[in-house]
Amino acid sequence: MSLEFILTSLIVVLLPGTGVIYTLAVGLGRGFRASTAAAIGCTLGIVPAAVASIIGLAALLHTSALAFQVLKYLGVLYLFYMAWGIVRDGGAMELSTDKSAASYRKTVVTGILINVLNPKLSLFFLAFLPQFLPAGTANANAQLIMLAFVFMAMTLVVFVAYGACAALARDYVIRRPSVMAWIRRCFATAFGALGVKLALAD
Repeated sequence: MSLEFILTSLIVVLLPGTGVIYTLAVGLGRGFRASTAAAIGCTLGIVPAAVASIIGLAALLHTSALAFQVLKYLGVLYLFYMAWGIVRDGGAMELSTDKSAASYRKTVVTGILINVLNPKLSLFFLAFLPQFLPAGTANANAQLIMLAFVFMAMTLVVFVAYGACAALARDYVIRRPSVMAWIRRCFATAFGALGVKLALAD
């Protein structure tokens, strides 16, 4: 595994996307433990994309316009649903002290769906991982699995850190309703913008 792969992966993971925004929103609304559940969900949501790219299913999304469009618009609708939920009743940013297992499971499932319903993630892995295989690799699948695992581990660590930062700011934010309302609008706008961006993807 090369240093180039580590640095490139770190840059990709650090870039704000749907998973980062979701984890931050949960951290601000419900605290560190809930944001950790969100980070776990977003990380687990990478598994189908990584598996698809390794066994070649992602190529189907690349070659089949219908398959790509169906999954894409499911993802778009889900992102718009997330945006509407935040505006309407807090959604991912709902202020809650619910620490039940069911609540955390719901947070994990939402994080998984955010990544599963993004066809660009599978295409990303299809294009990204093979670049870091040494020439003449004998067991390419094993190497790809290892690279995907490292990428997921980095994702989890970075997202947990993002969630921790959001949780630290939570007390300050929730004591100021006007600030919380402004942040909710920002997060709702971000989810909506990501939905539009995905809708326009080829």
